[in-house]
Amino acid sequence: MRRVLLAVFAALAFPAAASAHATLVSTTPPFAHELQRGPARIVLHFDQHVTVLPGGIKVLNGVGAQFAAHAHVVGTNVVARVAPLKLGAYTVRWRAISSDSHVVSGVWTFGVRVPAPAVGEAYGAGGPTASEHVVRWIWFLGLALAIGSLGFRIFCLRGLSVPRSLERRIAVAAGLGIAVAINAGIAAFSLRAEDALQLPFGNFLYGDLSPMAATRFGHAFVVMTLGFAGVLALVYVSWLLDRPTLLVPAFVLSVLFAGGLSWSGHDALDPGSSWKTAVADWVHIAAASVWIGGLATMVGLLWYGAPELRRSAFAQFARLATVLIALVLGAGTYLSIVRLPHLSDLWTQGYGQVLLVKIGLVCFVLVWGAFHHFVVRPTLDRADAGVLARVGRSLVGESLVGIAVLLAAAVLVDSKPPAQSSEQSPAGAATTLRP
Repeated sequence: MRRVLLAVFAALAFPAAASAHATLVSTTPPFAHELQRGPARIVLHFDQHVTVLPGGIKVLNGVGAQFAAHAHVVGTNVVARVAPLKLGAYTVRWRAISSDSHVVSGVWTFGVRVPAPAVGEAYGAGGPTASEHVVRWIWFLGLALAIGSLGFRIFCLRGLSVPRSLERRIAVAAGLGIAVAINAGIAAFSLRAEDALQLPFGNFLYGDLSPMAATRFGHAFVVMTLGFAGVLALVYVSWLLDRPTLLVPAFVLSVLFAGGLSWSGHDALDPGSSWKTAVADWVHIAAASVWIGGLATMVGLLWYGAPELRRSAFAQFARLATVLIALVLGAGTYLSIVRLPHLSDLWTQGYGQVLLVKIGLVCFVLVWGAFHHFVVRPTLDRADAGVLARVGRSLVGESLVGIAVLLAAAVLVDSKPPAQSSEQSPAGAATTLRP
């Protein structure tokens, strides 16, 4: 048996090593550097010999004018001379043929006496697409399900005799949410990198992703992916050993790692942002996830799966939701004022119009939730089974509106806020990668 396993390992490992495609080791000028004068040449250093393609190196300004001469190979380097460059931001796009016959390519940026633009804003990148909006929405749904189900178990079922079957279903829901969030995060990173590289998806695997991985978004993606993998392990052990106490550290870590979206987003990087806006965005995301995800968990797992806990869990969730809604509204209002300092921006700017849609949905779900809190909750103690069933259907409706709020949030996060005026933004603030 050992010989068979060794043979399989060798068959998998050695051909892969023999056919490994070329990897870009370093560049001149380096990624994302601000230079005091334009470089005389562009140099790409690979870990093996490559074949240069016609137009293999392009140095493009903001309107797509090409400044690089014909590229040639010197050992494991690809070199191209560059015409004199004026003050401005520049994009380098390159393509070469690796020894395994695959076309490898990549992109990076630099600036001449100006900050280098983000890789996601390189010349030719198209910006967020409908596919990215959908993937971001799925990412938010996964986070809400994971954080909300864990929070619901910890805060709304505390002190109650929870059936073992419900404990296991909550753990499964949390694990599913984490798995969805991890895979959606990978898809979001891939789509953003594909757009920056301007490659068909079939050639995407041979693109150089190091400039994208070196951004705040890339760092956040790596940390969140590894962090949520650890959270998933905790949830799995909790499910396997019937240890619900392990869901507490899983919840805490999931809330902390969700902050990666705030750390790499508009509210941390755009001109006018600060640590205050990043923290406010994190509070906004975390509170909304616990609220919407907890509501969906109560409806989907408890209302019909453990009817004996309906009244107690509903009362606990109503109290928790009051705090969560206050956090969502407070943080959201603060961020809206920072992003849109003029009231007219709400209807004259694309970002403001999306925000208006989100505000409308939030107001709708708030009114619905207020009805449940002030009208339904006091009557639950004397309600019969028929009334409870109707309440369950009403909670389903509220959950669906909450899911729509997450869709509006996904589009909003992928949208670019209006540019801040020079009086409002820090002097010399660099353009940064959108999340």
